[in-house]
Amino acid sequence: MLISVILVSYNTAQISIEALSSLFASQGDFTLEVFVVDNASKDNSASIIKNAYPNINLIENKINVGFGRANNQALSLVNGDFVLLLNTDAFVGVDTLQKTVEYMQTQPKCGILGVKLLSRDGELQPSCRYFPTPFNIFANRVGLSRLLPNIKLVDDVSWDSTITQECDWVPGCYYLMRKKVIEQQGLFDPIYFLYYEEVDHCFAVKRAGWQVIYFSDASVVHIGGESAKSVGKITTSGRQLNKLQVESELIYFRKNHGLLTCMSHLFLIMLADGVQAIKNLLKLKYISSNAFANSKLMLITAWNTRMGLVPLR
Repeated sequence: MLISVILVSYNTAQISIEALSSLFASQGDFTLEVFVVDNASKDNSASIIKNAYPNINLIENKINVGFGRANNQALSLVNGDFVLLLNTDAFVGVDTLQKTVEYMQTQPKCGILGVKLLSRDGELQPSCRYFPTPFNIFANRVGLSRLLPNIKLVDDVSWDSTITQECDWVPGCYYLMRKKVIEQQGLFDPIYFLYYEEVDHCFAVKRAGWQVIYFSDASVVHIGGESAKSVGKITTSGRQLNKLQVESELIYFRKNHGLLTCMSHLFLIMLADGVQAIKNLLKLKYISSNAFANSKLMLITAWNTRMGLVPLR
């Protein structure tokens, strides 16, 4: 069986080699066609990867077109019945590819599959996730989840990682799809430069009647944030570039839930900042000039994107 694998490289030359090494070590009886799309890396990634693996298909971009758009570039070239998107900082187990493809072969309604994500020290990462809503993002920021335990947070930690189960979406670092799903639904909306591509895609795929599955019996070691940290400050919790995350959140809500939901998200984020400022005041903590920096960023991004309608990159 032929499996098509797409990796997007951006300033991750050395770990890209490690990721490819683990991928080929898990090949088993499958035939792999591997596409690496390099987003104008500044660390000579393209030539380093090509020298190490001369048989891969290398696409070299002259500019950084973003994660989703780069993955889309390889779609017209793939021939496999299954397509795997693999991050360059994600290292598959020796039996991960075999187990996940075999599972999808037995589950015809499974359109997208993700696996158990672990850090290098074995710590479990969010792998089985719920769709974001303005309220569950707000509840997480202000700590309401402790008072309302039934709220389904995006990065809910109460799911049982030992049970294979249907979920809302899975992270794109190991994102296994049927070719048929791509033929029906396409891949990533190019309106996103970075973040929320897989959330948006899973939302569309589930709406079309396919299942998104978290598969518990296979794992991937995922570092996270390696490309992001080469170009800017990443958030402590999500290891993300904050400006891009804010933009993608607004675009996601506007596209999938409309203007009113997008405006609700903006209001609740500003309310959360206000709640945090009051908490600091009650605790006799000094409220710095940066207390409402996130609200300011949200307002500027909302204005510039016409409330999530127009991407900035």
